[in-house]
Amino acid sequence: MHSTLQSLLLLLGATVFAVALARQLRLPTMLAYLVVGMAVGPHGAAFFAESEEVTGFAEFGVVFLMFSIGLEFSLARLKAMRRLVFGFGAAQVLFTLLGTMAVTIFYYGQDWRVGFAIGAACALSSTAIVSKLLAERLELHSLPGRQTMAVLLFQDLAVVPFLIVLPALARNPDDLLPTLSLAAAQAALVLAVMVVFGQRLMRRWFDTVARRKSAELFMLNVLLIVIGLSWITSAAGLSLALGAFIGGMLISETPYRHQVEADIRPFRDVLLGLFFVTIGMLLDVGYVARHLLWVLLALAFLVIAKGAVVMLLTRVLRNTVEVGLQTSAQLAQAGEFGLVLIALANTGRLIPPDVYQVTMAAMLLSMFVAPFLIARVSSLGRGLSAGEFAHRTEVIHDIAVRSMNASAHVILCGFGRTGQTLARFLEREGISFIALDIDTARIRQAQEAGENVVFGNADRREVLTAAGIERARAVVITYADQAAAEKALAALQALRPGLPVIVRAQDDTQIERMKALGASEVVPEVLEGSLMLAAQTLTQLGVPIERALEQVRNIRAERYASLRAFYRGESDRLQRLAEEKLALVIEPQAWAIGRTLGELALAGRGVVVEALRRRGVRAESPDPDTVVQADDVLILVGARENLSVVESLLLAGTE
Repeated sequence: MHSTLQSLLLLLGATVFAVALARQLRLPTMLAYLVVGMAVGPHGAAFFAESEEVTGFAEFGVVFLMFSIGLEFSLARLKAMRRLVFGFGAAQVLFTLLGTMAVTIFYYGQDWRVGFAIGAACALSSTAIVSKLLAERLELHSLPGRQTMAVLLFQDLAVVPFLIVLPALARNPDDLLPTLSLAAAQAALVLAVMVVFGQRLMRRWFDTVARRKSAELFMLNVLLIVIGLSWITSAAGLSLALGAFIGGMLISETPYRHQVEADIRPFRDVLLGLFFVTIGMLLDVGYVARHLLWVLLALAFLVIAKGAVVMLLTRVLRNTVEVGLQTSAQLAQAGEFGLVLIALANTGRLIPPDVYQVTMAAMLLSMFVAPFLIARVSSLGRGLSAGEFAHRTEVIHDIAVRSMNASAHVILCGFGRTGQTLARFLEREGISFIALDIDTARIRQAQEAGENVVFGNADRREVLTAAGIERARAVVITYADQAAAEKALAALQALRPGLPVIVRAQDDTQIERMKALGASEVVPEVLEGSLMLAAQTLTQLGVPIERALEQVRNIRAERYASLRAFYRGESDRLQRLAEEKLALVIEPQAWAIGRTLGELALAGRGVVVEALRRRGVRAESPDPDTVVQADDVLILVGARENLSVVESLLLAGTE
């Protein structure tokens, strides 16, 4: 027991250190787990030996990963991208599989089943690495990004038949056709039963569990679903992961999808990390070192050949060379499911040990170099084209047309909730604006509503120029991502250094850096939220509203240089207007609940009810017969002292 605890402590310590280092270097944590496995496994320092217990726990990491993929599976998304998914995606997997089989059979003289196993593993790319990199680089909605995500979606679907076929291939080759037929029939039957009957049952079952209002019961139910469906498919002669995928797919059609995803994430991440540690343990570092040349050749073949297949397909789709290069780089590596398949083939003795070691090493190395390859090729593509696809001539033309007649306008970088709220204020003041965003669905909805929103990245100089940066009054950067905001700031400073730029930030720690990069003012969300929380807390504790708001104004005056005069009272008119309007939330225990506005007789106290907002709907000048309800928001106008008296009356029944 003492030795086991020491080994466990060593494993946890090494994992924590490796994951922290990977985070610092902005590398996928999966690579850290693999390195730990190589270091402490039987082929490394030999602190751990392979065991059925460890492998069994690790297999559940794959189960939870497939469950997560099932949760993200969307029939609507699949339908919208069907041409890319089943055209481009299917062609990439098929040609990569066939090409690998041909090389394995005719050049290396291996059995076709070996070629199929290696081809299936190498055909898959890393969804975890690529999707994270594309999101960080704001390239998910560019043409290379959309094509890459479509291929990855098909690869996720292709895992399911691969998980069925590989165990069948590992059995007696003389019975191959009956075995495959039986496996296909079993899979079809299990899938049909689960999908046809499972959808209705799953929703009703989760409704029943949710009504108990127990987080513990809900979590236990999720684990029951994951493990139970995995056991059913395993008992039917199929893989555990297939049942988990079906379970996730069924839950994705219910309203509980997001809560389930949040609940299982800790289990998935820890167990999947353990799986990658065991994969690293399987890699014989000494063998790889002795056959380094073969490993590097296999790596070169994997990256170059796979990239060449993707490049050929992009040219068939009439993509430009730049788009083809970026899409190829994003799909040229192996993936986590490829590691699952190659490990499954090794367990079933489907491939020789030496072939397994070389293939595994090449796949791992391709995942190590993927972030650097994607960044390098993306930079090269920009150099070749003077701008990515998203910012090519037609997009720039669209932006220029929409901003052609604009002058003294505001450029909004990002049209999410913050950008949309700001746009409403600008419209009320008659100030024109043009908004830049990269979310195509959001842009389409905004344009249908008549908003002046266009597709474009604000960190591109040509986009800002087309948006009329030379004629603009100000720029507002509403990005939640600090790196994206910094890129946009750099582009703005290069084009027009003196232009006022207001930047949204997450907290105070980003203020000085943003201002050093050229921001005129930085608005930290955490600060604003804490100020409102403090004001509400003080008033609930009996502090007069005037005194609470005065403290808030003082803090703001210290933080926002451009508004300092306003907050210190140098603009009496604006200050008076701000202090004579109050949005009062009627708490559930408020005295005013159940009384009509006429009964409250607020006009006699010098206060007018300008509007009432109920469940998101605003009613101007509400009728005196309107009954006040909990969670109503009353927009009150009056002198400061009168507002303070009325607030106490409405909430506590005292003046």
